[in-house]
Amino acid sequence: MRSLRAAAHETFRSLRYRNFRLFFYGQLVSQVGNWLTLVAQTLFVLKLTDSGIALGVLAAAQFGPILVLGPWAGLVADRSDKRRLLLIVQTLAMVQSFVLAALAFSGNPPVGAIYAAALFGGVTMAFDNPTRRSFVVEMVPPDDMNNAVSLNSALMTSSRVVGPALAGLLVTTVGFGWAFLGDGLSYLAVLAGLWLMRPSELRPPPVTPKAKGQVRAGLSYVRHSPELFVPMVMMAVVGTLSYNFPTVFPLFTIRDLGGSDATFTMLFSVVSIGSLVGALVFARRTYVGVHRVSGAALAYGVALTAMAFAPNLGVALVLGLALGLTSITFLVSSTAIVQTKAAPEMRGRVLALQAMLFLGSTPVGGPIVGWVAEEYGARWSIALGAAAALGAGLWGRAVMRGVATTAGTEQVAVAGARGNGQRDEEAELDVAIQQGVTTELQRS
Repeated sequence: MRSLRAAAHETFRSLRYRNFRLFFYGQLVSQVGNWLTLVAQTLFVLKLTDSGIALGVLAAAQFGPILVLGPWAGLVADRSDKRRLLLIVQTLAMVQSFVLAALAFSGNPPVGAIYAAALFGGVTMAFDNPTRRSFVVEMVPPDDMNNAVSLNSALMTSSRVVGPALAGLLVTTVGFGWAFLGDGLSYLAVLAGLWLMRPSELRPPPVTPKAKGQVRAGLSYVRHSPELFVPMVMMAVVGTLSYNFPTVFPLFTIRDLGGSDATFTMLFSVVSIGSLVGALVFARRTYVGVHRVSGAALAYGVALTAMAFAPNLGVALVLGLALGLTSITFLVSSTAIVQTKAAPEMRGRVLALQAMLFLGSTPVGGPIVGWVAEEYGARWSIALGAAAALGAGLWGRAVMRGVATTAGTEQVAVAGARGNGQRDEEAELDVAIQQGVTTELQRS
């Protein structure tokens, strides 16, 4: 019992800090509400159009602004008081939910109006994502950054357990409008949490002053930082073709498994339970490297492959747990390495670039997997995502093999040069690995 309490204390240690507690609980309510809109919006468009391509267009409207505005939004985050910026962005997101509620209550709105509201929400998400994620590490000391990042991911995934199930319940009982309205009201929790924070207890980095070429400087920084660049490439591939759950899963559950809207939300919730478990397990880790990110991509690809062959809902629900666990392990590990390795003054731009590659790649991948599902079946869309994850993982492992070889050579050279003198072995290995990754990337 004592060991269980110690494990719980270690897992949730970032909640000791008041500002992070306010942020955590406010976001928990708001993110549940956010899933009400994401799920209800998908099912609403599917009801209006009965088209996989239409769902791909919706995904493009939701996430396209991140692809277009991502680097600039990250720069805005670096230049801003993140707490104040979040208050503005979250208020605008609340307005979007109320607009969607009004459209749904009107009866049978044109699908173009849903797309327009989704596009507006995408703009707010473009600014919210890098600001919110870079703000997480300002609320805790450096030693607890990894834990705060993992708990934030656990927060996001736990909301996926409740949100889709609640959305399915509301849609099937009282209608789409109440789901959108519930999301709008949920923003009051996060706005209250932000207002109640103590700014004096935050740990903001120096605000980036205005200057020319800052977006380009952020891109160059990532390109020449191997520990950031390799996970970014993997994220781009996986985000484009493997993380299109809102587009593929409704078609998979309804057409391939013979289910309904409730079936979709049930499967989505099971996947989210697996994600929550994975995020909490990861919260206890203190270090993550590129090798772990590539391993997570491979595991995710295997889980997707199994899901593509699921013969019925029962098997799909079992596989959903593994799918959720592996998907969040890849997402959290690739996010943690970015948040902890990026320089503080660059963190907003780096996280915005990651969001652009992950969420912003959906406008490219969403229509592709939607078309594949429409023409050949949703199983083939899932198989396409599996191939992308496996390919990204294998590429990451190939890079790391080259790193290991080069690092070993560099380590021997350093040891020989220093003879029997005292040395900092860990520092030397880090230098060798950095040099090895750089060499390998140039070869790629």
